[in-house]
Amino acid sequence: MSIIMKGADVAKSIKEELVKEVEALKEKGITPCLSIIRVGERSDDLSYERGARKRMEMTGIQCRVTALPKDVSQEEFEQTFSRINEDSDVHGILLLRPLPKSLDEGPVRAMIHPNKDVDGMSPVNMAKVFSGDETGFAPCTAQAVMEILQYYGVMPRGKRITILGRSMVVGRPLAMSLLKADGTVTLCHTRTEELAQECNKAQILVAAAGKARMVTEDMVGENAVVIDVGINVDEDGGLCGDVDFEAVKNKAAYISPVPGGVGSVTSSVLAKHVVKSAKGFCKMLAQNSSIW
Repeated sequence: MSIIMKGADVAKSIKEELVKEVEALKEKGITPCLSIIRVGERSDDLSYERGARKRMEMTGIQCRVTALPKDVSQEEFEQTFSRINEDSDVHGILLLRPLPKSLDEGPVRAMIHPNKDVDGMSPVNMAKVFSGDETGFAPCTAQAVMEILQYYGVMPRGKRITILGRSMVVGRPLAMSLLKADGTVTLCHTRTEELAQECNKAQILVAAAGKARMVTEDMVGENAVVIDVGINVDEDGGLCGDVDFEAVKNKAAYISPVPGGVGSVTSSVLAKHVVKSAKGFCKMLAQNSSIW
């Protein structure tokens, strides 16, 4: 029987440290603040927003939400984003994506201040992730996988690691983080030939392809560590991951569930990034210079 890698346990350990750091910042007159920008009312955006707000509240971080209509113009969207980006009281900005097809996120990706880019969307932060520079912010979901591995004592060093998924939100930045941790990484996707065999070789398998239950028992090696990043809706309307959990759980040594796994840690990583940004702001104030 696998050890279930519960996100709630990881989130709790992160929270305990963050509460102390937030209290220390407030004693210096700095209240960490996250600004969430949402366009429209997609159900998954609203769900993530609720989770993020709750996590910020639990750690003492201020959270503001700017909700724009789905049909907002590109000009108004950029003006609103710019105003928040220039607000010195805001330490982190989270833009809920994907945006409506009528909007181009390119200008705001280029615009966002790297120190406020707590979900790693700016070219500056992505470059830092790819170069191994820890001063940047990795996308929260990718970083959540690293937090889970660390909490459960799974060391990537020397391990054969397969990531199924090549997005800039999870697959590619996660590959860079695992390489930095001395893992031997193979990056696969849904068009990889002999995909099952590639996945089966892995000692650590990360599923982030966005296809419900596509990782079956034959794709998982004996006693592998399986991290499921996928969030899908099945034919019965329930949430499920990219891994067939019931089929795989008795073969893997460790496995993360969906829901209750990576998603539970992502908002904690977001809070961690906001606090990191606020600490940087506090340091720059002490040096009488501007971080923004």
